[in-house]
Order: sequence, then C-alpha cells, then structure tokens
Amino acid sequence: MTATTLAPGGPVQAAGKAAARRGGRRSRILLRRIGFYLGTAAVAITLNFVIPRLMPGDPASVILTKMGQKEQVSPATEASIRALFGVPDTSLWQQYLDYLGQLAHLDFGTSITYFPTPVSTVISQGLPWTLGLVTLTTVLAFLLGTGLGVLAGSRPGSRFDSVMAPLATFLGSMPYFWVATMMLLLLSVSVPVFPSQNGYDLALEPGLTPEFIGSVITYGTLPAITIIVSSIGGWLLGMRNMMITTVAEDYVSLAEAKGLSRWRVLLSYAARNAMLPQVASLAISIGSVVGGSLLAEAVFQYPGVGFLFYQAVINLDYPLMQALFLAISLSVLCANFIADSVYVFLDPRTREDA
Repeated sequence: MTATTLAPGGPVQAAGKAAARRGGRRSRILLRRIGFYLGTAAVAITLNFVIPRLMPGDPASVILTKMGQKEQVSPATEASIRALFGVPDTSLWQQYLDYLGQLAHLDFGTSITYFPTPVSTVISQGLPWTLGLVTLTTVLAFLLGTGLGVLAGSRPGSRFDSVMAPLATFLGSMPYFWVATMMLLLLSVSVPVFPSQNGYDLALEPGLTPEFIGSVITYGTLPAITIIVSSIGGWLLGMRNMMITTVAEDYVSLAEAKGLSRWRVLLSYAARNAMLPQVASLAISIGSVVGGSLLAEAVFQYPGVGFLFYQAVINLDYPLMQALFLAISLSVLCANFIADSVYVFLDPRTREDA
C-alpha cells in the first residue's frame, strides 16, 4: 500500500495535481475579474471627466454669477478662477491628463457650495456617515430577509408563508423616497418620536461620548428604517423562492430519510445551497442600496454623501458632484468585486469553465 501511494502517478500525486488545478482555476478567475473591474473603473473615471464638460456652463461661470462679478472681473482673474475649478484654457486631452494627475494625488479641486473648503475635505466629512448607515442597514436587511425567507420557504403554503410572501412583494415595490417621506410624516411630524433632520444633536460636541453616540443612533434610526424596509422584501422573496426549490431536491429528502433533525436539514443542506443566489444578488443590489440611501439622506438631511450630492446639485457644484460620483462608483465596484470573489469560492460551478 505504501509503495502504491508513493509511486509516480499514485493517488497522492494525483490529488496534488487536482489541488493545483483548482488553485490555478481560482487564480485565473480572480485575475479576469480584477481585469474586468479595473476596466470598468477606468470607464467610470473617464465618464466622470467627460460628462460634467458636456453640461451647459462651467463652475467658474457659476461662482462668478453668484458673486455678482461676472462682468467686472478681468480676463486674468477669470482665467485663474477657471483653473481653480478645473476649467483651464487648455486642450481637452491636456485637461484629461491633468485630471488623472489630480486623482493620483486625491486632489478634486475646491467646492463651490462650501467654498473655499477642498472637495476631498467635504467628502471625508460625509463619507463615514454614509458608510456606517449603508453597511449596517444592508447587513441587517440581508440577515432579516434571508432568515424570514428560510422560514417561509421551508413550509410553502403555511400561514406564515401566506403572510410573508405578499408582504415581501409589497415592501419590495416601495421606492426609497416614498418610504422616507412616509416615515418622516408618521414618526417625526404626526407622532414626533424621532428627529426629522441632521445626523446628531447640533448642541452636542462630536466625540466618543455616550451622549453623542446615543444622539447619532436616535437621529439615524429613521434613515436606517427607511433603507431596511425598502430592501428587506427582495431578500425575503428571493430566499423564499430558492428554499421552495431546494427543499424538493433529492439530497434534502435523503438527509431527512437519514433521521436528521428538521433544523439541521434546513440549515445545513437546504439553506446553505439556497444562499448562493443571495450572495450574487447582494453584489447586484449594492448599487440600488447606495442609490436609495442617497435619497433617504436627502429627505432627512442626514450629513452623508447623499445630502452632499443634493447640495452639490442645487448649487451647481460641479467639482463636488464629480468627486461624489467617482467615490460612489468606485465604492460600488469594490463592493461588487468582493461579493463576486466570495461567490467564486462558495460555488465550485463558477470555476468549471476557467
């Protein structure tokens, strides 16, 4: 037996070659995905440069008009203001090269809305609020929706399933903006349980104190509820439908025939396999969740990226709009890449054609 195992071409060598092939397939898939996402990021960066320059007007004209000095300034002063806001009198190709150089140094220019604060400073102040809100609400909505979907799909046609299925369809059809408006009217205006705007009590000094943390939780409850209510229906309905299909598979019936407990069959066999499409859906839904959070932040004037984007639009703050669009695009791409890469390791079928 030992001689057979150690012989050239024996089981140990074959197992090693199979493991090497699997590792090579995973590496090729990840490299292809990295190339795809890098190409997509390059397209997003280019569009972020082109689109604002296709819009009528420019940031320099906007700020000169707001200052009421468009007709009084000298050509040299106007040229300096144009250069300050990224509209120099150079060729489009040179502007693109300068734009890439500025991105490499994280220099996004100066905000018109918060002049003379740099755009990078404005975004750094709002981004943590959005990241905290979106991360927490996405995880909670995913876990709650998936858990309820497992319970509903494990007994199709039951009383619980009869309630959850229509409710999930109803919740999934409600847009973020409408839910945010209803939450604001019901729980802040009609019944003033939660504050209607801001991210914390402005009378408090920001810091890691119990008072400030409690204020952040209180002020962030309504935006969080809005995102969870608007997104939980899709997770619930998707998991329910997958569970109904999975519990009818032969391997689930075999596990039940072995005498395993019902919860072990549901969690270790049915739910584990039904979860794979949920992971893929998580990658796809990240963009819509981020977009929905932007609308919710605008409604509640929550001091995140969404409220900054709203302020940039109404004030024609092109540098801030451009930087926010790029930050959102790259964040969604990174989140999709992580979820896509995790799915490769969870489902071996995605590696078969590598």
